[in-house]
Amino acid sequence: MDSTYGAPELAIIVAVFLFAGAVKGVVGLGLPTVAIGLLTALVGLSEGMVLMVIPSLVTNLWQALAGGALMTIVRRVWGLLLAVCIGAWVGVDLFGRSDTALLTALLGVMLIAYSVFGMVSPKLPSPGRHEGWLSPVLGAISGVLTGLTGTFFMPGVPYFQALGFSRDIMVQAMGVLFLVSTASLAVALGGHGRLDTEIGAVSALATVPALLGMVLGARLRRRLSEQRFQQALLAALLLLGSYIAVRSLAF
Repeated sequence: MDSTYGAPELAIIVAVFLFAGAVKGVVGLGLPTVAIGLLTALVGLSEGMVLMVIPSLVTNLWQALAGGALMTIVRRVWGLLLAVCIGAWVGVDLFGRSDTALLTALLGVMLIAYSVFGMVSPKLPSPGRHEGWLSPVLGAISGVLTGLTGTFFMPGVPYFQALGFSRDIMVQAMGVLFLVSTASLAVALGGHGRLDTEIGAVSALATVPALLGMVLGARLRRRLSEQRFQQALLAALLLLGSYIAVRSLAF
């Protein structure tokens, strides 16, 4: 990875995280998804994953700890969270052995899936008596996809919705999932020698515009229709995912 950043590159990164933070401020989620999608289109998947790590850690730490249901969530889905950690290590290992173009196309597909799921919002059945084995299986799949694409949403969030969490617990549960996924990705990237010191420093600095964006987004929420904003965001991510997938496969 090229680790040299000039003023134009830094300005782009600041703009990406300012916007991604604003998205999270308005709708309560989406910073990692928006950031990894835009960064991949601008600087490439491998570099984008590293840049996204620290802002995602910081912003999701707050979401994971805000609320009184942390232990309830951990007791319910500890198997899934543990499997995410293992899966992320496997995913990053596979990343180093895979065709970057195909992985970038996979990211595009994940963004499309995220958008379609958000638009359709299907009612998923409860796992019931299958929860015991389904949680670690889906956690492992989620972890591998995290290691391959830097995305955390699928299939963990739809599964959490199927578990029937209340709205407040669901928001905190997503924070826990995203925090564990990001931390696992960071450990796996470091363990496989994919963390670059300069890129890590830029990632740390990118936390500032991400947090600023969250503050601005929270203020905008009072003036915007959250539903319409989310619909526009999902449509934009659908187009972005399609663009990334098509461009990466256009050999």
